[in-house]
Amino acid sequence: MVRWVALILILVLIALQVKLWNGHGGVHEVETLRAAVKKQGEDNDKLTQRNQALGADVSDLKHGEQAVEARARAELGLIKPGETFYQVVEKPGAAQAPASAASSNGNP
Repeated sequence: MVRWVALILILVLIALQVKLWNGHGGVHEVETLRAAVKKQGEDNDKLTQRNQALGADVSDLKHGEQAVEARARAELGLIKPGETFYQVVEKPGAAQAPASAASSNGNP
């Protein structure tokens, strides 16, 4: 009788161990969820930093004329009255000419 009870208890213990390691909500699933939570936390930190930077840009644009002027100059080509605009345009082949001349002479 004692042997049967011990055998049943051992089988129950084995079944519980199998469920713990391989079943739904087992150790493997918990580790996977922990890794996902860690990755999501890192992503949230990056997005929080990005949001803070964007918030600072919005605040500068709302309250400062210098930020608006800098954006207009960089993105829209703003020129104030009395300023002179100079645009330097390089010839398309000018940058490649010295390199091709050196390679045609046999020098690297």
